[in-house]
Amino acid sequence: MSLILHHNIIGMSILDKFSLKNKIIVVTGATGILGESFVKAIAEAGGKVVIIGRNEEAAAQRKNMVHKLGSEALVIIADVLSKEEMLAAKDQILSTFGTIDGLVNAAGGNVSGATIQPHQDLFSAEFEHTKEAIELNLYGTMIPTQIFGRVMSENKYGSIVNISSIAADRTLTQVMGYAVAKSGIEAYTKWMATELPLRYGDKIRVNAIAPGVFLTKQNERLLLDAENNYTPRTQKFINNTPFSRLGNPEELQGALVYLLSDASGFINGETIVVDGGFSAWSGV
Repeated sequence: MSLILHHNIIGMSILDKFSLKNKIIVVTGATGILGESFVKAIAEAGGKVVIIGRNEEAAAQRKNMVHKLGSEALVIIADVLSKEEMLAAKDQILSTFGTIDGLVNAAGGNVSGATIQPHQDLFSAEFEHTKEAIELNLYGTMIPTQIFGRVMSENKYGSIVNISSIAADRTLTQVMGYAVAKSGIEAYTKWMATELPLRYGDKIRVNAIAPGVFLTKQNERLLLDAENNYTPRTQKFINNTPFSRLGNPEELQGALVYLLSDASGFINGETIVVDGGFSAWSGV
């Protein structure tokens, strides 16, 4: 698809504006639970998906899912914290698809050692674990953006979607390193959303999604007890959410496709919160 067709959305139907047909979308962290949901949504919207992750078995499953949905996928096993591996990934993507139209920075998550439990001494936290959480989430967003974003800047077209968290705006106990990292992602989102279009025009955008509490394999030990029942902390989340439940990964798909598509062409530097109303409610 030519860049001219990408740039000219005047006269397109609203359904066409929401379509990702023939767009090449890179998803980091694609082998995770949220990553799986993102890959599925992009394929269903017609996009071709570059699946980047470290779990070969999960990556193969994602690729098969994309093919069953009638789209194309490229699997790249790589670490988002390795600049060399991301550069090699970029070359492989360009060799296969010729361009990059979108990037979803879904690599990240909480690091158990960076979690400070109520019984722990607040001032004896292991900063190595905190550093690991910050690097995984923040640098794991910045490095792919620097590398894949260059392709989009050369084309003067593209949409980058970062994954933030309600922890960036609302103080959540225990997850210090994660909260610091996600706050950094929101600042980075706004900074890049300013610099990119000022330099390369109004068809390149950066936004974020801030999920509420979603039960995934990465956080299940924070949310469930040994018998797989909700912990008292998890129940607090539910009690303070107007929907009175946790989120389902598929409930992030609409926001993702919207931000990647031309339907959000004038949305830039924003964070869409998907939390069932948790951030809106005072609890009263």
